[in-house]
Amino acid sequence: MAKVTLSHLKADVGGWVGHSSLHPALITKAQDYLSKAKQAKLLIDFHVTQCGDDLQLITTHRKGPDHEEIHKLAWDTFVACTKEAERLKLYGAGQDLLSDAFSGNIRGMGPGYAEMEIEERQSEPVLFFMADKTSPGAWNLPVFRIFADPFNTAGLVIDPKFHDGFRFEVLDVKESRKIELNCPEEMYDLLILIGSPERFIIKAVYRKSDGEIAAVSSTQKLSLMAGRYVGKDDPVMMARCQSGFPAVGEVLNPFAFPHLVSGWMRGSHYGPLMPVSVPEANPSRFDGPPRVVCLGFQLADGKLIGPRDMFADPSFDLARKRANEVADYVRAHGPFEPHRLPLEEMEYTTLPEVMEKLESRFKGV
Repeated sequence: MAKVTLSHLKADVGGWVGHSSLHPALITKAQDYLSKAKQAKLLIDFHVTQCGDDLQLITTHRKGPDHEEIHKLAWDTFVACTKEAERLKLYGAGQDLLSDAFSGNIRGMGPGYAEMEIEERQSEPVLFFMADKTSPGAWNLPVFRIFADPFNTAGLVIDPKFHDGFRFEVLDVKESRKIELNCPEEMYDLLILIGSPERFIIKAVYRKSDGEIAAVSSTQKLSLMAGRYVGKDDPVMMARCQSGFPAVGEVLNPFAFPHLVSGWMRGSHYGPLMPVSVPEANPSRFDGPPRVVCLGFQLADGKLIGPRDMFADPSFDLARKRANEVADYVRAHGPFEPHRLPLEEMEYTTLPEVMEKLESRFKGV
């Protein structure tokens, strides 16, 4: 069977109202573009959705990762939706589109994306995660727990298909380099890196026994691309489940802990990552707290059978309650750390201007 490529591409093309949600007209516009691509046999299948103010394009095809036609389709869709957003005077129309013209693929052009090429198994469950008001490092903690923590993933102990563990590909986004680390044997080395999620980001995870890809995430850092603050990165991630990979429940379970992530208002604060259904992914309190949604599909010859809204489940009610309580607590710190990000992460805000203004007034001690 020919391999199938899963491409998940997203962009903030205009918020409704403010940064809180996405206008239905933009989803309709995107569906029109992808429908034509499916009719032309460029795509096998697709699903259009949202997470907060981000437009999400989930697609399947047989072109392979980083394919020009697929990326141009996504770019053209985002541009068309931006024009619709401008017509409706939506907020921040096209803010993720950092270039005026497409140039082969969307790498470095603003939109986020994650892709994997796989040989479809007899049964292929895949989970697609989308986050709003946070950065790519938000996946570090849950991905570690999914693929390296036996207290979360019992299969690491009792399932012979992946008892040997997984290999993690980690990017150093500030130095533009990467490293691969194996778990469990290099677990402590991995943790010292990914525990700093604004610099070291898990890009992909592979089954160690045969190198089969298990998960992949977007790692685009908008501020590093643009040289200024242009919005938070709002990452995506996809993970394969069952039959040699962690079970669906093992992949979802880490999100029952609403861990602190960077983002929230103007991308400058820490807040709890709240797991919600798609209709509840409309962050409005202080532009937050940050949200994560998950859609589950079964693949059938490349077709997306679904979705199931995986966090539309009362078992995550306590996580949502805790997230609101944590949000109250950290918000009470106002402009003080640890609610506000540390100074080194504020370099794309007003900090440089303030420091320049005050420089002459600093005196030696």
